[in-house]
Formats: sequence, structure tokens, C-alpha cells
Amino acid sequence: MSDFAPTEARLDVTRRKYPAFPRAPAVLVRLIKHIYKEIHDQANAVMRPHGLNHAEYNILMMLYGAPDNTLTPSELAGAAGEKSANVTRLTTELCEMGYIARAGSEGDRRKVALSLTPEGLELIDHFLPDIVTLLHRQTRHLSAAEQAQLETLLKKMLTGFGE
Repeated sequence: MSDFAPTEARLDVTRRKYPAFPRAPAVLVRLIKHIYKEIHDQANAVMRPHGLNHAEYNILMMLYGAPDNTLTPSELAGAAGEKSANVTRLTTELCEMGYIARAGSEGDRRKVALSLTPEGLELIDHFLPDIVTLLHRQTRHLSAAEQAQLETLLKKMLTGFGE
């Protein structure tokens, strides 16, 4: 587990130097950053034996979560929380690996549709048990009620970024 105490000590020094610095928001944002790093590192470790990284896993799972396993690049960027340039790079790599396919949209030939291939679906079936184990391990110290409360609070915080 990561030790957050040095970060808190630096925040205390910052507040002594600049008393108006808001400790509580800074702690929350830095905790989220530390948690993201741990999530990212652990997911990379779980996905490495499957030949993927966390960002590629995330792209595959956004497609898997779509009713027909298909999204446009812009839908995928929004769902995955990635910049469109990064989605282009990731989807090109996943296409080259044979896990997703690009095709013209049936409704609008100018649009591109990205879909999981049978190989992509098979890969997901192989790694999902490892991901389920990881997700349970990452949240094991939170009760179901605490997980629901944290979800509500994080969604509330996220809505503030669009304002």
C-alpha cells in the first residue's frame, strides 16, 4: 500500500507558506491521483500476461459494454475518458492485434464504427476473471454501502468539472 503521510506533510508545509491553500480539496485531489496510479499499475500487471495494457483493456471494455459491441471513435473517447488522438492510436494497435475492427457506419458512410471481433470477445472472456478478482481486491476494505456512497460522491465531484 502507498504511504500518503509524506504528501500530507508537504501539504502542511504548503499551508504554512500560503495559509489560504485549501487543505481538504488538495488532499482529496491528491488521494484520487494516488488511487488512479495504483489502479493503473495493478491493471497493467493483470493485463500484461494477456498482451495488453490498462488503456487497451479500457477500450475493449467500453466496446464490450456497448449493446452491439460497437461505438464510434468519439463515443469511445468519451466513454473511455481518452483524448481522440489517443483513441486513434489505441484502436489502431487493437485493430493490428485483431481484437477490434473498423468499418464504415451503416447509417452514415462518413462515420467510422469500431467493433469487437470474435478474437476480441474471446480475449475478454479470458481476462475477465482476473479483472473481477482485481476489482474485489481493490475495494475489499469498503462495505457495499461505502462503495455506493463513494460512487455518489465521486459522481457529484465529476459533475463539477463540466461547469
